[in-house]
Amino acid sequence: MNPNLPANLFDVALKIRPGAFADNAAVLLDLVKTTAKMGGAEVVVPADFIRGGDCGSLNDHPAFQAALAAAQEKFLKAVAKMKRAPKVTFTSGGWGPSPIAGAGPDPRFPFGGRPGEVFSRQVVGLARRLSAIGCRHAVVGLSGGLDSALALLVTVAAFDRLGLDRKGVHAFTMPGFGTTKRTRGNAEDLAEGLGLKLETIDITSACRQHFRDIGQSERVHDITYENAQARERTQILMDKANQVDGIVVGTGDMSEIALGWCTYNGDHMSMFGVNAGVPKTVVREVCRWWAEGKGAGGLAAKALLDILATPVSPELLPAKRGKIAQKTEDKVGPYELHDFFLWHFIAEQGARADILKAAKMAFRGQYDAATVAKWLDVFFRRFFSQSFKRNCAPDGVPVFSVYLAPSAWHVPSDISGAAFR
Repeated sequence: MNPNLPANLFDVALKIRPGAFADNAAVLLDLVKTTAKMGGAEVVVPADFIRGGDCGSLNDHPAFQAALAAAQEKFLKAVAKMKRAPKVTFTSGGWGPSPIAGAGPDPRFPFGGRPGEVFSRQVVGLARRLSAIGCRHAVVGLSGGLDSALALLVTVAAFDRLGLDRKGVHAFTMPGFGTTKRTRGNAEDLAEGLGLKLETIDITSACRQHFRDIGQSERVHDITYENAQARERTQILMDKANQVDGIVVGTGDMSEIALGWCTYNGDHMSMFGVNAGVPKTVVREVCRWWAEGKGAGGLAAKALLDILATPVSPELLPAKRGKIAQKTEDKVGPYELHDFFLWHFIAEQGARADILKAAKMAFRGQYDAATVAKWLDVFFRRFFSQSFKRNCAPDGVPVFSVYLAPSAWHVPSDISGAAFR
């Protein structure tokens, strides 16, 4: 028996879990208010949203039932006092709001057009997880890129909604061989603009020691050189989370997850992925929405707008004359195409020929037919060959009806995608 565990875990749960009911009710009320501000007519959530799922043998305990009833009553009274409140529909099913279904208004960006709702769902998802596990600390690695910027914004908003001190948001920037002055400066300004302390841990010395240990030349810029840096950063974040008794908030987005554009057991891993249900084109859209709305005029918004203007890059190769030398879309293709392919392949269940035809029509005048076909082949090749990474991915937030978590979309790791090429 572990001597560090309480003798009666039932008693501990009895003290802690009822407080989560009130937190869940507050999170749901925020979602209702956000929907109202956007002019939405209805919010559809599972019947057990406030309870937070099955509580097992605690379900029938009088203390649990009383706390749950009080949280539900408080929520319903708050909704009743709202002007033009949307209809709240409780349905049977899993714990969490129903995903966004249906394509957006622009045919080129089927995921787009709803940045405020996307952000709210991300915040609700993380707040719910923090509340459920009683966690008051979160660790975020900040690179100066889009994904980590959005993950930090979501984390701060989740802490604010739960009434937690922002000091519990621990931001780290970990410059390496390819980090540029621009991205590092944007990471620093974003953290400062949000009122956060940013700790800097340079990974170059640790990576050089690792290269010596494994016999890797620093002059050979191969996949080992790149992935060693990603895994070193993940190790730091995990250990820092242990030090503060917190969780690592993952930054990878759904486009990267679909393409397998991440380092296995590096940035592929976290304890909760807030961007896992958000494709790259929507990450851009949400960041711009935040910078021009919630954060308009502030230092964080200024940094965010420059991040939006910076080429997407993992910055794992040495910079050239101070500029980013490694551009992701030169390697894997335009994210706007891949997100289009992803939507039409999964949401529309389109065959390759149908997706190709739709993409050529949607992006006419922007990409020629040969370019669209080239990147569609890359999409299918990577989508299937990299499925092993998705099959052991951490939990995340399902935002759209298209979601690639193992529980929602499972492709055997050894399946061939040749039939789609």
